[in-house]
Amino acid sequence: QVQLVESGGGLVQAGDSLRLSCAASGGSFSTYTTGWFRQAPGKEREFVAAISWSGESTDYAESVKGRFTISRDNAKNTVNLHMNSLKPEDTAVYYCAALTIGRWVTRRLVRAYDYWGQGTQVTVSS
Repeated sequence: QVQLVESGGGLVQAGDSLRLSCAASGGSFSTYTTGWFRQAPGKEREFVAAISWSGESTDYAESVKGRFTISRDNAKNTVNLHMNSLKPEDTAVYYCAALTIGRWVTRRLVRAYDYWGQGTQVTVSS
């Protein structure tokens, strides 16, 4: 069993930066692909970014590419999402998720992930 806890959300202004953190316990977190997803009110949960277990591979949604950076520290069982140049459309609940069985090719699929955190709210005002 893997437990994921997100932190770092908050209310910021457009153009500001935030760093979200995902702390993991249980399981073998350092061997899992980890993703960040977000869900805005009335919308489906969508892929934001993913990082392979080694950190060598990363992937980003087009809407955040160049502004967000995902990183991980396997010694600390944490994955971070650095968000720069935030826009009002980035407002959502952000979730960390672990992909324990699926392959890297499925990294953008919500259904591929086995464990989810409770989410952290990010609100960007204009």
